[in-house]
Amino acid sequence: MDATQTEKIYVAVGYDVLDGFQTLDWALKKWNSHPNISIIILHVKYNPSNHHVYTLLGKLPAKGACEEKLERIRNYEQNIINNLLSKYIALCDKVPAETFEVEKFDKPMQNLTIDLILGLGITKLVIGFSFMRPSMKSKDAMNGLFYVHQHKPDFCELFIICGGKQVSPRVKNDEITMEDDSGVKVAKMRDYKTNFKDCIVRICCDKSTIDSNQGCSSRSSTSSESQIDQNEWEFYIREIDNYFQELVSLNMEEGIYGQDDDDSYFSPIEPFVQQLKNSHNKSGAEKLKILIDKLNEAYDTIQMKRKEEKENLERHAKAEWAFYISNLREEELENLKNEEVARKEELNKELNIEKEQIQIIKMDIEDIEQSLSSMEELQLELQNKLHDSTLEISECETEFENIMAERTKMLMEIEELSRQRDVLNKTIMFFKEKDGKEMCNKLTEKSCCLEEYTEEEIIMATNNFSEYLRLTSGRDWSNVYRGNINNSDVTIMMIDSTFALSQQDFQAKLMYLCNIRHPHLVAVLGFCSDPKCLVFEYMHNGTLEEALLCKTTRGVSYQDCIRIAKEVCSGMGFLNTLQPRSIIHCHISPSNILLDKNLVAKVAGFELHGCNEECNVKSDKKAIGVLLLHLLTGRGNWTIDMEAFSDEIGDEWPFDVAREILELAIRCISSEEMIITRVMKELNEIKGKGCDSIKVPNSFLCPILKKVMRNPHIAADGYSYELEAIEEWLDSGNKISPKSLRLDNTLLFPNHNLRSLIQYWHSNISATNKRIIY
Repeated sequence: MDATQTEKIYVAVGYDVLDGFQTLDWALKKWNSHPNISIIILHVKYNPSNHHVYTLLGKLPAKGACEEKLERIRNYEQNIINNLLSKYIALCDKVPAETFEVEKFDKPMQNLTIDLILGLGITKLVIGFSFMRPSMKSKDAMNGLFYVHQHKPDFCELFIICGGKQVSPRVKNDEITMEDDSGVKVAKMRDYKTNFKDCIVRICCDKSTIDSNQGCSSRSSTSSESQIDQNEWEFYIREIDNYFQELVSLNMEEGIYGQDDDDSYFSPIEPFVQQLKNSHNKSGAEKLKILIDKLNEAYDTIQMKRKEEKENLERHAKAEWAFYISNLREEELENLKNEEVARKEELNKELNIEKEQIQIIKMDIEDIEQSLSSMEELQLELQNKLHDSTLEISECETEFENIMAERTKMLMEIEELSRQRDVLNKTIMFFKEKDGKEMCNKLTEKSCCLEEYTEEEIIMATNNFSEYLRLTSGRDWSNVYRGNINNSDVTIMMIDSTFALSQQDFQAKLMYLCNIRHPHLVAVLGFCSDPKCLVFEYMHNGTLEEALLCKTTRGVSYQDCIRIAKEVCSGMGFLNTLQPRSIIHCHISPSNILLDKNLVAKVAGFELHGCNEECNVKSDKKAIGVLLLHLLTGRGNWTIDMEAFSDEIGDEWPFDVAREILELAIRCISSEEMIITRVMKELNEIKGKGCDSIKVPNSFLCPILKKVMRNPHIAADGYSYELEAIEEWLDSGNKISPKSLRLDNTLLFPNHNLRSLIQYWHSNISATNKRIIY
């Protein structure tokens, strides 16, 4: 058989409640382990009699009751059968079950059972004792079951159930008995008195007992009959049981659910008439005596029947009363059942709500556990970071102590160097005066301290005046070459042959230049008479103009520009104050300012070309103002409009410093009172202020205040903030950090490492400012 095919189990039950439940329960237990089964409940269809009505008082003629009452009794009986079948279906629970009505004809039940097996193709039949006929006595029922057992087809398995046990028919001594598996003889059918009493007690007491245990308040029904208490119901049960005992004592042959419609009515007059017909040979006195005796007998019979009729009427009234009480209890139990169902639905709803709340609480607990786990991981990570930070702090403190010790040592060295500087300045002033006197003596003596080179040396130094070594062409000089003399880089300036410069004038310039020495003036190292040329020191970074225009060379910061301007002013101040005759440059421009390896500025082109009569010290002062403007913009072709000129200042210039440089340049160009020494002094002051504008590292700035932090603290986003600023930010209820990151918590931790670095940076800035001012 296919595993997916459902096997049908046929269970034949009667209207005996106990026997039906025991038979059906045995079948369910028998096939409990089989998953694919279905139960078919066979029962005899109820056909009400048109001549009699079955009540608790017995079988009464139907003509004695009205149609409405007959219909009500029959409906009641049909409802009892339907409720019984519903209970059978409910007993099957999850097993698929259905009912099948068997039409009862004139055939005996055993023959009808054989026809059902053949017609439905029943392979498994479980039959109860009460199925053959509710009114059948035990002996007749056993005969019917034995007949079915003998005449069933071979494909049908028959299981006979009595009292909840399987029995088998046996023939012993020509007597049919029913024995169970142990060989014990099964007794006759159970007494209907006990069954009926148990049914009445089960109907009237079961639910009332359940209701009393639950303490349900539904006893207070609106109906007046529902006020009957438990004692009254027990009284009614006893009365109904007494009526049933009285009915059983009548020895009625047919049960309360029998359906025999073939009983004929027996008349008590008919034997008497037959006797008169047979006494035609007797005399009239005998016949009269017989008639009188029969009349007396008939009278006695009539009196007895009247008494019986009266008793039947009393029993009928009691039956109506019992029927009324049963219906009243049924209605009350039905109301209690409905209330219990409604209460059960409410409890199920409340249970579902509680389950949902429990599920929500579980989800909340899971979220809390996840958050707690995250917090524990964060705490562990922060503890590790704190441990690392503590180690770093101890290392930084040790390093900071070493740095502070070195700083103290350096400050002492600075003080010593300052003292030595003052001594050297005094020595320099002394030697400057001495050099001035010696230079005057040399000019008087017309002697020269420059080294003279031969033509071969010049040719060798310039690689025969190679185009590769030519740097540029001058206005007063034909070519300027880069050369190498005695393994030293030099600049060789050739005098154009077309330039009318006599040997005497050339020697006079040499005598004058050889005595000019200043740190910010290009030094003359030597000369060559034929061809006429001068040898200068080589400036590796070229001109200032090239440095400002070329982006690939070493960057020139605004601090370097201020320093270069101050160095140019220093050199020009020296030229303008020479004795006995000052030198006017007249051509100060970025192209005449050369830069060495360290970006130190040196002025070139002085006293090498002639100056017109308008050139004086004021011309050099104005030229310095123009140079300052050139340094601000990085180019020379700037506009005269000062408002537009502010937009051309380089981005690297701090606004305050650029404004003061611009004001100083304008005063140099326009003011007649400005002198170079004053320009140098103001440039020195601006340079000191410029040191305060040193770029601050971004990590030292608070993202909120945009200022250098004094007490940095780490927030949950990993960035450091000023403590007061981040506390105010968090107190305002912000969940997002100033860096647009989510803040998982409001914990703050001091950043000792960053604080130490900021303090060290402040100390370095202070020391740098002191060195620059000096």
